[in-house]
Amino acid sequence: MYLSCRVKIPDTGGKISPKTIGGTTYLYYEYARVYNKKKKYTEPQRTCIGKRDPEQPDFIYPNEKFLKFFPRELLPTEKDSRFRSGCLHVGAYIVIRKIISDYHLDEIIARIIGRDAGLFLDLAAYSIITEDNAGQYYPDYAYNHALFTNDMRIYSDSKVSDFLRDVTVDQRIQFLNEWNSKRDHREKIYISYDSTNKINEAGDIDIVELGHAKEGLETEIFNYSIAYDTNNREPLFYESYPGSIVDISQLQFTLKKAKGYGYEHVGFILDRGYFCKENIEFMDENGYNFVIMVKGRKDLVSELILEVQGTFENDRKNSIRSYKVSGTTVKHKLYATDKEERYFHIFYDDGKKAAERECFENKIDRMGKKLKECMGEPIHPGGDYKKYFDLVFWHEGQPDEKFMTGAEKTGVINRDIRLCGYFAIVTSEKMTAREALDLYKSRDASEKTFRGDKSYLGAKSERVYSNESIDTKIFIGFVSGVVFIDC
Repeated sequence: MYLSCRVKIPDTGGKISPKTIGGTTYLYYEYARVYNKKKKYTEPQRTCIGKRDPEQPDFIYPNEKFLKFFPRELLPTEKDSRFRSGCLHVGAYIVIRKIISDYHLDEIIARIIGRDAGLFLDLAAYSIITEDNAGQYYPDYAYNHALFTNDMRIYSDSKVSDFLRDVTVDQRIQFLNEWNSKRDHREKIYISYDSTNKINEAGDIDIVELGHAKEGLETEIFNYSIAYDTNNREPLFYESYPGSIVDISQLQFTLKKAKGYGYEHVGFILDRGYFCKENIEFMDENGYNFVIMVKGRKDLVSELILEVQGTFENDRKNSIRSYKVSGTTVKHKLYATDKEERYFHIFYDDGKKAAERECFENKIDRMGKKLKECMGEPIHPGGDYKKYFDLVFWHEGQPDEKFMTGAEKTGVINRDIRLCGYFAIVTSEKMTAREALDLYKSRDASEKTFRGDKSYLGAKSERVYSNESIDTKIFIGFVSGVVFIDC
C-alpha cells in the first residue's frame, strides 16, 4: 500500500538504492547484511520502502515499510478543507449510525479507542459502503461521504496507516470483554461456531503461515473464526490463529474462551469439520450441549441409516416441508465409551439423492478409468481405490511388484449408493428432528457473516505488512460484521 503523500528521500549514506520496473522507480532500503557461509561473503538484505515521484526525484511515495524503518519522518495526517466535496452521500451513513447507536458501539469504541474513535467507526463504515478495506483509498471515500470523525475531518492514508499500528492488544481485549459483558449470561443460547481463512502474502506477519485455503490452494494464509449467537443474531467474539492450525484442533480453545466470557448455559452448533472424539468429550466435560453434522458415510451413521431406511421417508408425519426433507430420530451411543446415548436425527432428501448418486457413480467411473491406465505400472493404489476395487498385483510384496487390474466391489458400491440423499445431525440434548434441523440451519446467519466479510466488506485479503496492522484490521472487520448483519 503506497501512501498518497510525498516525503523527501532520507539521507542514509547510500543504503537506499533505486530499481526501475515497468517505468516506475522503486526505492529499496538495505536494513541488514548477512554472511553467506557457502559463498563466503556478506549479502545485503533489502526491502521496498516506496516509489520515487517522477516529477520530483528527491521525493518518495512511502509504503508501510518506510514507516517501520523511518518512524521519525513526519507525514501529513489531515487533508485541508478544499479536499471536501460540496455534495455528501449520507443515506448509508444514517443507517449505519443508527445501528451503531442501538448497539452502543459508539460509546464502547469512544471509551476504548479515545480521540481516534471516529476514525475507527469510519473505517468500519467505509468497508461496508465501498466493499473494500484498503486503507489507501479511504481519503477518496471521505471526500464525498459523511464521517464519524469530529467536524467530519478527513484523515490522510498515512494517518490511517499509523492508526492501524497504534491500536493495542489491551484495547482489543477490552472491547470483547465489554461487548460480551452486555449479554444475558443466564439465557440459554446456541452459539454457531465456524471459521474461514484469509490470504495475506505481504509482510512478515506471525500468524500468516503456509496452509490450505478454502479454494484448495496452498498459500500464505491465516485463519479467522467467529462465535455467533443464533438466538439473538449477534456475533459474540472472534479469533485469529496461524494458517497451519486445522479447525478441528482449535475448537477447544474457543470453548475455553466462551467460558471465560461467562457463557455457561450454551450449546454449540458445529459443522462436520469439527467432529472428533476429543472435541465431543471436551464439551461433555464442560457441560456444553452440541448440535453437529456427521458425514453420512461414517460407519456408525451409515449403519443407523440402513437400519431405519424405508421406515420414515414416505410417511407424511415425518415430512419437514420447510426444508423439503423427511426426518426421524433414534437414540444410540456415539462412542463405545459414552456413558449415555445421543440423539441421531436422520434425514432424507429426495432431490439430493439423484445429484449425490450421479456424483458418486462418476467418481467410480473415473477411478476405474485411472486403474486401466495404470495397468503394468509399479504402483500400489490405496484409499478409495482399495475400498471400492479388488486390486490384483503381479509379484505382490516383491521388489518388482506391479499393478495388474482392479474389479469393482459391487457390494460396497451398492451400499454407498443406498446412502445417497441421507445425512445426519447428532445432538446431546433431546429434541425432534425438525428442531435439530432448525438449529443447524440457523448457522446460515454465521455463514452470512463470513460471506459478508469476504465479499461485501472486501476482507478476502487484509493488505497489510505488520502484526499490529493485521490485528487492527481484523478487529475493525469484526465490528463491521456486527453492523453489517443488521443492515
